[in-house]
Amino acid sequence: MTYVITPPAQASLAVVNTTDRFPVRRIFCVGQNYEDHVREMGSDTREAPFFFTKPADAAVDSPCTLPYPTLTQNLHHEIELVIAIGKGGSDIAPENVRSHIWGAGIGIDLTRRDIQKEAKDKGRPWDMAKGFDRSAPVSALVPLDDVPSLTNARIWLSVNGELRQDGNISNMIWSVNEHIATLSQAVRLEAGDIIMTGTPAGVGAVVPGDVITGGADGIGTIEVHIS
Repeated sequence: MTYVITPPAQASLAVVNTTDRFPVRRIFCVGQNYEDHVREMGSDTREAPFFFTKPADAAVDSPCTLPYPTLTQNLHHEIELVIAIGKGGSDIAPENVRSHIWGAGIGIDLTRRDIQKEAKDKGRPWDMAKGFDRSAPVSALVPLDDVPSLTNARIWLSVNGELRQDGNISNMIWSVNEHIATLSQAVRLEAGDIIMTGTPAGVGAVVPGDVITGGADGIGTIEVHIS
């Protein structure tokens, strides 16, 4: 097979303790999956999980230095547990989700909050608020057998050493099994898909010169410098 242009490079993420890479096919994100974050964003209802996407090449390895993105004056951090899918499937039962997971990591859903607010106010999609270049830094992925828990782990984020987000994945409104099962009803998941599972309260702005660090117990840590 020949192509009329050079095919783009395969997006991928590092795997802990190896030079191997995890190929990224798609990035799905779960919106408002922690009750404290739902409240801080101005809502107080427990609704069915909803999803948005980022392009595969938004994923970048940590540690990294990222330029402050264009078109925004209000760039926000959102620390999230990241799930890497290793086996495809559709209409997956919640109790079978684990068999489809390859591993996990920690990511930051960088968000142009001002653009997102404008999109919400006008009933428009969030694509330019969420899916911009390098908007999904992710730690090295850990194989599932080496992940202590996907239901109970402290998750945190600091900016310049100041703790801003401090929660536990046990406080997800919809568990990993539940929201991945729900997503698999809408689309067929495939090996290489990445799912960012929502963020706890404490999201806030970062500016050039800031250093973001974060992690989840037993899963990994992340470091992002904003230039």
